[in-house]
Amino acid sequence: MTVPELTINGRAIGPGRPVYVIAEMSANHAQSFDAAVRLVHAAAEAGADAIKLQTYTPDTITIASDAPPFRHGTGSLWEGTTLHDLYQGAFMPWDWQPKLMEVAREVGIDCFSSPFDPTAVEFLLGLDVPAFKVASFELVDLPLIRLMARTGRPVIMSTGMATADEVDEAVRTAREAGATELALLKCTSAYPSPPELMNLRAIPMMAERWGLPIGFSDHTTGEAAAIAAVALGACIVEKHLTTDHADATADAAFSLDFDEFRRMVAGIRVAERALGEAVLGPAPEEEDSRRFRRSLFVVEDIRAGELLTEHNVRSIRPAAGMHTREYEAVLGRRAAMDIARGTPLAWELIAPAD
Repeated sequence: MTVPELTINGRAIGPGRPVYVIAEMSANHAQSFDAAVRLVHAAAEAGADAIKLQTYTPDTITIASDAPPFRHGTGSLWEGTTLHDLYQGAFMPWDWQPKLMEVAREVGIDCFSSPFDPTAVEFLLGLDVPAFKVASFELVDLPLIRLMARTGRPVIMSTGMATADEVDEAVRTAREAGATELALLKCTSAYPSPPELMNLRAIPMMAERWGLPIGFSDHTTGEAAAIAAVALGACIVEKHLTTDHADATADAAFSLDFDEFRRMVAGIRVAERALGEAVLGPAPEEEDSRRFRRSLFVVEDIRAGELLTEHNVRSIRPAAGMHTREYEAVLGRRAAMDIARGTPLAWELIAPAD
């Protein structure tokens, strides 16, 4: 099956292409513009291809309410906090975003965002963003997806919490609205996400079902899941980046710091190189090693007429002797001549069978 690619700022993304690594800033700017700038620089230095922002205000994403449906529940990182209060402390001022996009251009990485309402889509379109990202919680906001799709920009959609039917509906909505460049990200919307909830084996299944580039939006606390996702076919990896785990931001607990993010990118680059091609057979670089494989050798001096036995013939390295498949066939045969220890066994050294 041929999976269509998408292109962000001239960069082709899809199976067989280098993995597109997105550093998610989210709330890790701690509402400090200087911290946000440092994160853009850190993303570039760590090897990310893009930095992703979020474009909302508390009032564009929810309403101020203390009612139970608006509060985070027991066990959440944000237990007891209302949605409005959480987003009040986490949102990024919109006037920072054009400035951060300019910083990203200066350091050579892409910058785009997740819009959370129509005003954010319009704002980002005015900034000429190269792509839109649909957050997992917004995958069911079909009018919002439709609006992004109509812009003609590539759309990347996270699928945390979603059923297959819900992903079907979101993909269909985007396509019907004119989106021709789509990608889906495997995602688990638990913060942080235990590795056993990742179900990364779904990545090739998703590619088969939807015929789209599939990536991975990772909320685990380490680097391993992202690298494993690449081995299973993820062509996009999105991971939160923080300057310091000790920062009291909403997302620091499931983010990577600079050194961790850099290690993750390095691991991804190794993994994508190691995937290679679906071929069997020795690599050219293995040819010299093939001569050190096992074969049959005489390992004790043998006199002419003496029997070949398991004591004087063995399978050892290197590969200069007969193939080991002949081992049982030569045992019990007699030597045609004197054979010195260390001689590669060959049929001409063995007397004809009686």
